Amino acid sequence: MIVGTAGHIDHGKTSLVKALTGIDTDRLQEEKRRGITLELGFAHLTLEDGSVAGVVDVPGHERFVKAMAAGAGGVDLAVLVVASDEGVMPQTREHLDICRLLGVRAGVVALTKSDLLAELGPEWRALVDADLAALTAGSFLEGAQVVACSARTGEGLETLRAALGKVAGTLAKRPVEGPTFLPVDRVFTLKGFGTVVTGTLLSGSIAVEDSVSLLPGMPGPLRVRGVQVHGRAVEKVEAGQRAAVNLPGVEAESLHRGLVLTRAGELPETRMLDVELTLLPSAESALPRRRKLLLHLGTAQVEAMVALLDVERLEPGETALAQLRLEAPVGALVGQRFILRGSRALPGRGATVAGGRVLAIDSPRRRKGALAVVAPLREADPAGQVTWLLRQSGYRGLTQQELFGRSGLGPRVLTRTLEREGARGTVQLVDRERRLYVSGEVLEGLQGRALALLAAFHEREPLREGLSREELRQRLSAELDARVFQRVLQGLVDAGKVDLERELVRLKGRARALSLGDEAARVRLAAELSSGGLAPPTEGELSQKLELPVPRLRELLKVLASEGRVVRVSEELCFDTAVLTTLRERLVAHLREKKEISTQAFKELVGQSRKFVIPLSEYFDREKVTLRVGEKRVLRRG
Repeated sequence: MIVGTAGHIDHGKTSLVKALTGIDTDRLQEEKRRGITLELGFAHLTLEDGSVAGVVDVPGHERFVKAMAAGAGGVDLAVLVVASDEGVMPQTREHLDICRLLGVRAGVVALTKSDLLAELGPEWRALVDADLAALTAGSFLEGAQVVACSARTGEGLETLRAALGKVAGTLAKRPVEGPTFLPVDRVFTLKGFGTVVTGTLLSGSIAVEDSVSLLPGMPGPLRVRGVQVHGRAVEKVEAGQRAAVNLPGVEAESLHRGLVLTRAGELPETRMLDVELTLLPSAESALPRRRKLLLHLGTAQVEAMVALLDVERLEPGETALAQLRLEAPVGALVGQRFILRGSRALPGRGATVAGGRVLAIDSPRRRKGALAVVAPLREADPAGQVTWLLRQSGYRGLTQQELFGRSGLGPRVLTRTLEREGARGTVQLVDRERRLYVSGEVLEGLQGRALALLAAFHEREPLREGLSREELRQRLSAELDARVFQRVLQGLVDAGKVDLERELVRLKGRARALSLGDEAARVRLAAELSSGGLAPPTEGELSQKLELPVPRLRELLKVLASEGRVVRVSEELCFDTAVLTTLRERLVAHLREKKEISTQAFKELVGQSRKFVIPLSEYFDREKVTLRVGEKRVLRRG
């Protein structure tokens, strides 16, 4: 459980944390000199039931909202701190807005400096209570307990501690089975240990010796040498706890707030996020279809182009689907909350204008009108998430580990979902070793395209027996995984829609279509090559003699080659198979007797000019019958 402070500058947040925990979270010399919090501070608080909550103390000045948002991203329970003598102020409102947008689930209101209330009079307290009621109406703090307390006198501290324990008992734990996700909020070096990163673990778990990544930019894998919670070494830390993680072999200077610690290989870094976005009711004007704003996600801050997908403009208080296109990559988690801030502060509230939750990570660039594509994610159950992700991945598919990272589902839920949807045929396991899945809908689409390509091929080249497997795969997509293609092909064979013979694919029952004229030309062509012996006509000569266009002649030669009647030796020369077989036998017999053969001897063996001898000698080299050694050739072993 993480408790976080929120509130205006100088309303006593740090003093209250120190009074409750005994820990001064202002650790910087400048913070002590100036008397204000500039950076995130951390402590831990023992609640009445004996459980220990992590405490994040945030700066209250408007200039340090970046740090406040970084701390609030992992908060479960907020303490909204309001000074009795000042009441609700601009950062009180903005911090509450940020907590609401970041999905903080519960909290209490601490009315600090309560020792000043007596001299301010009962009317002042009534005004403050009215302002608090108006501020929290409709938020997670509506009806929350308001505890008057004083860090100076100790008044109300035990009541506040009890209120925190009561609210904490109502909250559900964070998902331990989800992807490991720890936004880094602090980096330092510890003598004897090396680099340490700290943060609130939002999902999953981290254990000693785990292999991890730091996103973006450091996929690793990096080794976890040690883990601490509240200064105590532990073997494992789980979601909902603050942790310090020791990473040996990493220079602290290369790390910074905004990175995310994840398990190696679980999550990709991303520049595109599909999101559900809400514009604050207090926004001065509607959000246009495209607007550049500052995104705060976890502990990261990055400029983002906000592109609305389903409306031309988003009115204050309304919610829509959008895509965030980021200036720099980040680590993100499905379901993670975020805020968006503008360059100018809203009157009395700060610069926070909108926020929402991440629906999908690592998305393709969406065009206007992509509502129908993204909308199913709003209320998707596990089956809906998995089938949506696989449809979006296309023929590339996703491994089970990639699905785990992109869906945020626990391993057991994901496995059950894949088994159930696999039985229904909506997902297909195409590679058991890699656990690679493809959408059943995508496979059906590939099969339809394959049938269309084969039909077009038969129409265009009726003399060819079929299309080679590799050529069909290339025409579908050069990047199509061989296992996915095999599943496409096998599905068509099983359905009785195609015939597969050796490496050739053709539509079921579709034989080579030779017309009477083609058949007559084929017979004449075979006779010419047979009678030519070891000095057959070239393609050009055959075309003239038989009065056949070269493209048609080549198709007929392919027919004869597929029948085993002729062999293409060079681009211009084809030989009768029987003639070539006889020459091969004579050549092998010569080499077995003489051990070698010169070019001149081979010419005498063939009995023809260099026009035929050179292509034939190179052909036998390619066929691994002979091996050229200097100016002679020998018989290849085996």
